[in-house]
Amino acid sequence: MQAKDVLVDAYGRIQEEVHAVVDGLSSDELNARLDDEANSITWLVWHLTRVQDDHIADASGLKQLWLAQDWADRFGLKLPRRDTGYGHTASKVAKVRVDSGELLLGYHDAVHEQTLGFLRDLDDDELDRVVDESWTPPVTLGVRLVSVLSDDLQHVGQAAFVRGVLRAR
Repeated sequence: MQAKDVLVDAYGRIQEEVHAVVDGLSSDELNARLDDEANSITWLVWHLTRVQDDHIADASGLKQLWLAQDWADRFGLKLPRRDTGYGHTASKVAKVRVDSGELLLGYHDAVHEQTLGFLRDLDDDELDRVVDESWTPPVTLGVRLVSVLSDDLQHVGQAAFVRGVLRAR
């Protein structure tokens, strides 16, 4: 097994969990916040997908699908077009709303397919390529891919928790 095979499997698990969290929820459930400071399922899934889209596009030289495939317009959020949700305040979290899970899943699935296309063509040697010199030490492609993976799994786990609380009510 090569590193890319492990990464393809791991990113596939993110997609599986995103679908498990979003499927069957109403817009009210997707947009619900457990309190005024909490993140909604919509925000969590949007954010984890935006981070994956932004970071993979940057590392691979591809375009962000958020912009290239007009997902920003489809979502119609009152946020800057390149916003990924990083550092959002509670008031900005409240702006990230959808009418259905189909929009969230459509965007996530498109980003997932672009990610898989990049990963399938990856050579193990490329994992050592520096993709961000603004950190000490500089960030390699391998570190960036694992960082996105970790962040996405944490956020989809948070979304699963919110779903569980909402369904238990």
